Amino acid sequence: MDALELAYAGIARQAELVREAEVSSRELVDLYLERVSRIDPELNAFRIVWPDRAVAAADEADRRRSKGERAPLLGVPIAIKDELAEVEGDVTALGTGAIDRPANADSEMVARLRAAGAVLVGKTNLPELAICGFTESKTWGVSRNPWNPTRTPGGSSGGSAAAVAAGLVGAASGSDGAGSIRIPAACCGLFGLKPQRGRIALAPFGEHWHGLSANGCLSRTVRDTALFLDVTASAAPPEGPFTGAAARAPGRLRIAVTMRPPRLLVGPVLDDAVRGALESTADLLRSLGHGVGERAPEFGLVGSRFSLLYLHGIHEDVQAVPHPERLEPRTRGFGRIGGLVASRSVRRAVEAIPKHADRINRVFDDHDVVLMPTIGVSPVEVGRWEGRGALRTLLGMSRLYPYTGVWNYTGQPAAAVPAGFTADGLPLSVQLVGRPNDEATLLSLAAQIEAERPWASRTPPVG
Repeated sequence: MDALELAYAGIARQAELVREAEVSSRELVDLYLERVSRIDPELNAFRIVWPDRAVAAADEADRRRSKGERAPLLGVPIAIKDELAEVEGDVTALGTGAIDRPANADSEMVARLRAAGAVLVGKTNLPELAICGFTESKTWGVSRNPWNPTRTPGGSSGGSAAAVAAGLVGAASGSDGAGSIRIPAACCGLFGLKPQRGRIALAPFGEHWHGLSANGCLSRTVRDTALFLDVTASAAPPEGPFTGAAARAPGRLRIAVTMRPPRLLVGPVLDDAVRGALESTADLLRSLGHGVGERAPEFGLVGSRFSLLYLHGIHEDVQAVPHPERLEPRTRGFGRIGGLVASRSVRRAVEAIPKHADRINRVFDDHDVVLMPTIGVSPVEVGRWEGRGALRTLLGMSRLYPYTGVWNYTGQPAAAVPAGFTADGLPLSVQLVGRPNDEATLLSLAAQIEAERPWASRTPPVG
């Protein structure tokens, strides 16, 4: 296996190679550190890289392997999104310069990754306070899409997505409060699953954005995400390991297809390329024997409930930073808008989750999966919202990214799945949504799509 193939092999295959002594952890770390030093100055995926720590951890992993020790990710490099993931001794910057307190201990997810033998190589960039569907900040700069550096890698887990897509690491953690795993996955041609609410603990953080946020990862393959979930899940899957789900056939499923998003602040945009990707995926699923038909969930006015929690959650984050004066004007503007949301409105929106989820999930009475767009357009240009205030940015994002936030509100799993490329070489994506607690069906179906329409073998032009 040559260096380029190894860089893009993914964490599941890399774990096998280390376990079988076909490659050492030190070789993997050295490979990625070289690629980061050469490629990341243009992409700006990483906020910080820990070369000395990573090398020391890799050498220790190799010593452990030589003594016969085994662990699911022993010696495999992983990157960490700089939000909802504390690394002891390092500042969790949340995309801003308004925080300067180092973490006292690893968060639970990070601790589970270390216990599985993973080597942490650094932290990835995000927009301030994880607010936006693009990754640009005054403090840490602009992150760019490896497929075309003039385009965004999405957000808020844009640094993680850019790093994985560019072969700077095999997988990276992400978090998703309104689509922040799925939007970057769609922009960068990756698989991105938002797990069931509570599947991966946020500790030491509490319930972020009133329960909207979930931890997960960005990966090149379905198997990689399944392995990451098996290692990090604090709530056990109901039907056995996720890696088992990704390895088995899904059987014949009933799939509801819709292009209709929940009603948000403004009308949605759905371009022809995204529409074509959805239709071609539906055709593929029919050819595989699944029952596929048009059916939209009964969203009602759930978009307004989601917006209340999203905006008030941002307001709370703005209030909590130790140096709010260092925040960008747009971020403070989001905080002011969120401050207009009354506490009783937040309480009612949270209390209404079961009612809305029950209505929306009636689609699963006679369907197993919902197929819909992940984002309405191909990756937009860097700087699309540069200089715009909070309200104009919010309205603009609502038009392009209306398909993801509803599933943060209901809490159930949803995944972005690569679906080809535009004529000018930008990734396309579709979204699979499952029943509550049913990541297994999404992993199994996505793996079947991946086998029929492989995506991981195509890599961006970054070297």
